[in-house]
Amino acid sequence: MTARGIRANEDAEDLDVEEVLALVNEHNGHPTPDDHVPAPTSPAPGSGNADRHHKATAWPKAREIASRAARTVARAGRRAPVSVPLDAALGLTLAAPLTALTDLPSFDTSAMDGWAVAGPGPWDVRDEGVLAGHAEPEPLTDGEAVRIATGARIPPDTSAVLRSEHGRTDSKDRLHGTREIEPGQDIRPRGQECRSGDQLLAVGTLVTPAVLGLAAAAGYDTLTAVPRPRVEVLVLGDELLVEGLPHDGLIRDALGPMLPSWLRALGAEVTALRRLGDDAKALHKALTKSDADLIVTTGGTAAGPVDHVHPTLQRIGAELLVDGVKVRPGHPMLLARTKEDQHLVGLPGNPLAAVSGLLTLAEPLLRTLAARPAPESYTLPLREAAHGHPYDTRLIPVVLRGDHAVPLHYHGPAMLRGMAAADAVAVVPPGGARAGQETELLDLPWASAGIEVCFT
Repeated sequence: MTARGIRANEDAEDLDVEEVLALVNEHNGHPTPDDHVPAPTSPAPGSGNADRHHKATAWPKAREIASRAARTVARAGRRAPVSVPLDAALGLTLAAPLTALTDLPSFDTSAMDGWAVAGPGPWDVRDEGVLAGHAEPEPLTDGEAVRIATGARIPPDTSAVLRSEHGRTDSKDRLHGTREIEPGQDIRPRGQECRSGDQLLAVGTLVTPAVLGLAAAAGYDTLTAVPRPRVEVLVLGDELLVEGLPHDGLIRDALGPMLPSWLRALGAEVTALRRLGDDAKALHKALTKSDADLIVTTGGTAAGPVDHVHPTLQRIGAELLVDGVKVRPGHPMLLARTKEDQHLVGLPGNPLAAVSGLLTLAEPLLRTLAARPAPESYTLPLREAAHGHPYDTRLIPVVLRGDHAVPLHYHGPAMLRGMAAADAVAVVPPGGARAGQETELLDLPWASAGIEVCFT
């Protein structure tokens, strides 16, 4: 659900991002949460995967923590609204009401091609017609008509517009109506849609193509909006190839091509993609030099000999907010606060596990930073049983067929074949879900056909 119906705020000219978020939450029935995010104790160097998994965060709680973490940045006032040209505003959230700068239409116009007529017919027709984009024509006198185009200014003293298909001319070039016309017929009067100063859209409205059209019609060249979160992607791993076929233990990098587009679809501005390999020094330099709102890393989140994410976060004094999530695939994902106004989402290196991290941590964090409303949750019955993990949530790609969701195969941690065909992701509870069981679904940006599909 969009936030188009948010209560009008008469004094919303100077709202900051936190206040926009509050209005979005109010409209969608979500209470404003406490912004304090308790951080788990950072694991000691060398602690094992079993201990880390034992401290992992439940899947719903991890998503909530990610959203709250972004809210602390808004509260600090570090994401002020910006003025954006119309051609760059698609997908942003309005941070000021859209108030009409002119009457719409700004003068009486013809709603149809035909004749502007004055008084009862038949009418004498002027030689020169009236076209759109021209100055106000001369007034009509009773018994007079003039050819007029759709959108053209109505001559003063016009009674109505006679549509082209409802008129005929006789041998003396006099115009006759073929049916009755009412006074004011097919005239769009000045201010029919709005008057100058009317509030057209409220704070928190998502900028869609229709919003851009309305803003332009209402006189706007720029919009006041919440800026896109800036994201930097760091691809880790010496085993990754950027072209050609896998060979000699090397594999193609699937995340480098996928993540920037997916992050843009979530409303982010991707400022850089860097390939660092398994280089702890390069990772440390990249983290300390980055000025992005969010850093996304791929791989290196476990406790192997070249998994440098945890030690580097500890070295720079980052605060771990989520250290592992009880979800499959993707349980080694993490969320850290690296600076007061910057966070890091560590994605596992396996492709579908990384997608799980995007849906679990990156999506709620980016959505909140952009002041977008949370999507309405919904459920559908599964057409087939879905195998679950004994203790963890499982995310499984599905296709939507009528009023059912059909689980797809090829949903192992390293597989993207199922996700590439999916419409949504089913949130399967611990223990699995039987056929016919109502199951929560998460729409994918391209499948929901919403404004999130901003891949450029």
